[in-house]
Formats: sequence, structure tokens, C-alpha cells
Amino acid sequence: MSVVSFVCVPQGTQAARPGTIRGRVELRRPTSPMERRPGVADLGSPAPRDVPSLLRSVVYLESAPRGAFETEEGGHAIMDQRNETFVPHVLAITTGTTVDFPNSDRFYHNVFSLSKTRRFDLGRYAAGGSRAVRFDRPGIARVFCDIHSHMNAFILVFSHPFFGVTDDDGRYHIDDVPPGTYNVIAWHEGTSSDPKAASVPDGGIAELDFTIR
Repeated sequence: MSVVSFVCVPQGTQAARPGTIRGRVELRRPTSPMERRPGVADLGSPAPRDVPSLLRSVVYLESAPRGAFETEEGGHAIMDQRNETFVPHVLAITTGTTVDFPNSDRFYHNVFSLSKTRRFDLGRYAAGGSRAVRFDRPGIARVFCDIHSHMNAFILVFSHPFFGVTDDDGRYHIDDVPPGTYNVIAWHEGTSSDPKAASVPDGGIAELDFTIR
């Protein structure tokens, strides 16, 4: 007769279930106009930009929970160049991610950044071409085009995966957050909110809204 053994796991020792932080970011500030870098020739009028792209915010945990750095390195992301505009205008990634910069316009572009997070200059390349940059340091990289001075974008690089980008209605969600209390920050166009505390229950949802002025 065979014997089958069972191990009873007490309720208190069951693995904690991750939860979600979600909410809305309200912007009470005028949308920043397109910047023009001094010293760069104006080669045409700026193309209209999709307004919702300027309203994107990024919400993230100020400090990562234990075990957050055990995730695999980031893969690939895309920041397109379309109608003399970077698409998306705001890109949030994890360290180790390679960002492709395809040129979907009919003319040359030259993508570069002077940011400490990642300094690069991809040089001029024609329509249909694409070049890539790997981001290994957390921080914010401001991206420009050396040919079209009105083009600019932001790449936010995080050392953990606990962040979210708002949708057209300003709503966001950060999933797979271990239970606990965290300081959460909302960012928009270079302005950060004060940290707000969010308590994530076991397998539950924490609601947290922000207003950026």
C-alpha cells in the first residue's frame, strides 16, 4: 500500500499576493510650448502635435520593494519620429532597455541627448532608417532632433518595474506591487509631485490620485 503525504501550510505563511496602485493624475498647469534650442536653424514650421501626448504623466514608486531588482533586463522599446514629432512624447522604461528610433518621416532626422542619464548622438539618417540606444542608468533623458529644433521628448529610466504612464484621461495603474506601504510620485514635463503614501493590501487595490500644478 502506498502512502501519500500532504503538507499543510498554515494560513499565515501563504505567499503574499501582489496588488495594484491605480488612480488619476489631474494637470492644473498650462501645457508647455514646444521648445526651440538656440543656435539651431529653423527648417520649417512645427508640425501639429497630438495634444494628449503632451498630457502624459508617469507615476512611480519612490523606492522599490525588496526583490524588485531580481527581474530580467529590459527588452526593446520604440520612440518613432513621425510628422516632425517624437512618438511617444514620454517613454518610461527599465534599465537595460534598448530604444529604437525609427525615422518614419520623408526627410532626415538626427536624434541626440546631452542628458547625464545617457548622452548620445545618432547622426543624420534618412527616411526608413532606424538607430538604437541602450539605457543602463536610471534617470531622465531629454531627447532632441539636431535638424528640427522644435522636436523634443522625455525618456524616464527606472531601476525597477513599478511605474505607469497615464492614458488620455489621466488614469494610470501600477501592477504586481507586493503588499506594503509605499511613497508614490507623479511626474509631468519635468515637474514632480510631493510623495504620497499608498498602502497596497494583499491581492488588493490602492487608489491614489494626484494633482500637478
